[in-house]
Amino acid sequence: MLEKLLAWIKAPIVYVLRKPIIWFSKKVSTSPDREFVFKRLTEIYEDITQNPNPADGALYHLDMRVNDFIILSDVHKGNRKGRDEFRNAEKNYLAALDYYNEKGAFYVNLGDSEEFWKFNIFSIMQHNKATFEAEKKFIDRNAFFKIYGNHDLFWKIDPFSKMYLREIYDKAINIYGGIVVRVKYANGEYIDVFCTHGHQGDKRSDGSKFSIWIVAYIWGPLQSFLDININTPAVAKKEKTLHNKLMYEWSQQQKNLVLVTGHTHQPIFHSYSHIKVLKEQLAEAKIQGNQELIHELENRIERHPSQCTLGDAELPKYRPTYFNAGCCCFSDDSISGIEIADGKVRLVRWAEIEGVSQKEVLEELPLMEMYHMFFD
Repeated sequence: MLEKLLAWIKAPIVYVLRKPIIWFSKKVSTSPDREFVFKRLTEIYEDITQNPNPADGALYHLDMRVNDFIILSDVHKGNRKGRDEFRNAEKNYLAALDYYNEKGAFYVNLGDSEEFWKFNIFSIMQHNKATFEAEKKFIDRNAFFKIYGNHDLFWKIDPFSKMYLREIYDKAINIYGGIVVRVKYANGEYIDVFCTHGHQGDKRSDGSKFSIWIVAYIWGPLQSFLDININTPAVAKKEKTLHNKLMYEWSQQQKNLVLVTGHTHQPIFHSYSHIKVLKEQLAEAKIQGNQELIHELENRIERHPSQCTLGDAELPKYRPTYFNAGCCCFSDDSISGIEIADGKVRLVRWAEIEGVSQKEVLEELPLMEMYHMFFD
């Protein structure tokens, strides 16, 4: 009865506000701006690596050759009802965390872990006790790094966020805009693994403090209330592909850096062999006339960041500089992430097979091979 009453009250509000809000959304919505994206990524990276007391990040010296890591992004925890994209993927997420905790791995969460555009902190805390407990096991080992994204800016700006974190995890952990894991080698060389959400350059959620506050407390919740999504599948795909390309271009211009992000929900494993294999598979599919496979491979190649706007002559020597962890709320209830273990970096997928959550390795690259791509 109460739900029907609320729906009855909501209907005229939606009717009046929906069209003008959609118009305004399209008016202020802009594609990622290359200059601003590059500027923001550079600012965060330089602040972390050059400032002894970074404003919004941290530098860690950890050897990824002997320590295991799992990097996940975009969990979007909600209230386990219809609007919660994570509700059916929770089992795979918990299975993955249990597996990596048993292995003693470090866990890097790249942001948008909690869906504050749709749900409030109290609802999220109430319905995600199991996931918070699973994450707490990493915290107890000092092996958890939590980064904020555009959907959980709450952690960055809410004056009571530390209090809520203490209630959730029994301690007020740090929430970062990004972290850098510096892997040093005996010859004095190093590779910086720069982990951040990937929304940098979005002027609405990565602009001034006022615009960030508006997005976190008004704009996001309002769009959710009105059931507005101005990103149609075609528009969303175009925006995400452009964003991935910009991330790739920026990372290629840095020295000894690997950029790992989320945000676009498009898992990307960036090695030359990967794009080469995809193109070889496409050529074979065309010979066989397999239209379904051709379409799938063309989409995967299009999403690959090496298809960037730089001309071939402008590209520096190839280095595997950009990875995207994907998300933990795919429509098939699977999750994806970047795993570093056993001397390899891998793109992994966790999915339920015959009632059991299992890990699948989609792509992998030996860390030593990556090293030679940078320094040979």
